[in-house]
Amino acid sequence: MTTSILEPQPSRKPMRVRAETCRMFESDVLERFSRIHPATPFVMWVPVALFFVVRSALRHDLALSAVAALFLAGMFAWTCAEYVLHRYVFHWINDTAWGRRIHFLLHGVHHEFPNDKDRLVMPLPTSIPLAVIFYSLFALTMGPTLGEPFFAGFVVGYLFYDGTHYYVHHFVPTTRWGKLLRRHHMTHHHADHDGGFGVSTPLWDVVFGTMPAKRRS
Repeated sequence: MTTSILEPQPSRKPMRVRAETCRMFESDVLERFSRIHPATPFVMWVPVALFFVVRSALRHDLALSAVAALFLAGMFAWTCAEYVLHRYVFHWINDTAWGRRIHFLLHGVHHEFPNDKDRLVMPLPTSIPLAVIFYSLFALTMGPTLGEPFFAGFVVGYLFYDGTHYYVHHFVPTTRWGKLLRRHHMTHHHADHDGGFGVSTPLWDVVFGTMPAKRRS
């Protein structure tokens, strides 16, 4: 018996209340892995980042200032990767049945149910393969000595992204920067799906001309 992907089925709630979640899979196992507690990425990836930072700092062939610079460069690189993934992968559209299913699994579910607290951070079955790909890329192109502190910063940048994403959906920021990020992301959700791809920063939307419009003409 094959496991099929379900179309979004709102959870049972009174009709006057908008559903905040849906069942994605017939399989209970797959359904469980499609959900994640917002603390899980931090429990998983903070030790990984610390491991590579400490190992890099203990290397005698790399100065601590170089480790710090590579770490910050990795954090900055994440902001660009975040933009590219969100714009070209998560918002990839193919108007076929399988294309719509893939889009729904990758990101469409979040746009259908934006306040689903179990699907606001990246699940481990997605983040672990991505981490392996990016680590391999950095290690091959930069060498492990330079690539590992860069990767550690990249991971911390990702955690800022996941944390920011959860925060702007479930809290009301009080700082100017927090208000800007929340307005930027909510505009992407509710007014302009073709703009506002940065979550932790609007920098790359400014660079590539994709700042979201409050109303689409």
